[in-house]
Amino acid sequence: MPVRLITHGAVDRTVHGWIADEQSRSTVKNSLAVLVRVMEQAVRDGLITINPARVTGWQHEYKKAEDELDNPRALALPDWPTLLHLGQALVARSHGHYHGWGNVVVFAAATAARIGEVSGVRVGDIDTENWIWTVRRQTTPAPGGLVDKDTKGKRARFVPLIQEIRPLVAERLLAAGPDPHARLFTGPRGGRISTAVLRDATHWDEVVTALGLEHLRRHDLRHTGLTWLADSGVPAHVLRKIAGHGSLLTTQRYLHPDMQKITDAGTSLSAYLSPVRAPVILPVSPAGPARRR
Repeated sequence: MPVRLITHGAVDRTVHGWIADEQSRSTVKNSLAVLVRVMEQAVRDGLITINPARVTGWQHEYKKAEDELDNPRALALPDWPTLLHLGQALVARSHGHYHGWGNVVVFAAATAARIGEVSGVRVGDIDTENWIWTVRRQTTPAPGGLVDKDTKGKRARFVPLIQEIRPLVAERLLAAGPDPHARLFTGPRGGRISTAVLRDATHWDEVVTALGLEHLRRHDLRHTGLTWLADSGVPAHVLRKIAGHGSLLTTQRYLHPDMQKITDAGTSLSAYLSPVRAPVILPVSPAGPARRR
């Protein structure tokens, strides 16, 4: 992009996109530092008059994102019908009513994945025999000799594809063809889908506000999937593997049993202990009455 086209707004939106994608604070800081130096040289060379990379306030936004992650369950959608309704509303609001936007949203929530990871799904990553998606970390040579990063995640992981989205996956596999490097989810022009692209193409902010989901961000689709998996009874150590979390403490933020589950836990413990606690009546001996042990 020519330096004259790099505006303060473009830099600001990019930084917020990095934060939403859970880039580390050092990544944001170091990336901005390089851009500031480049744009400062452009100012000295007379190409631009002010340095647009000197954005402020992103540290506050980063702190806000960290605070929200203390209770990620609060950011999740309530149920499956709400997710489907959201996908349909985004498609209806997009130019040309491109169904791919809705497919990406549903797939991301159903697999607890990031939008960038969904955009990186390739035919060869899907095991239709076991219905497992291998989320890869490594880079893969793309046509033309370019190297394209498949996923932002720090480690490869395996994600189950539930019954509800298998028809969607099968449809996308058929459309993509036999090439194992072909992408399943792309934009209307065949390009990659980022959080910013999805937001702008579907008028995300307007749609979620109209649906009463003002808090919902694109990354909250991942929080939704992990919350649903936790509530369905998936053990924490398994959920950690699916999510790709480095620490079990991160995964445990999604575990929040309701009062009924707590009551059931007490009942289960009582049932487990009852054979030990129940008195055993010994047979009556001629020497005296029955004795309790």
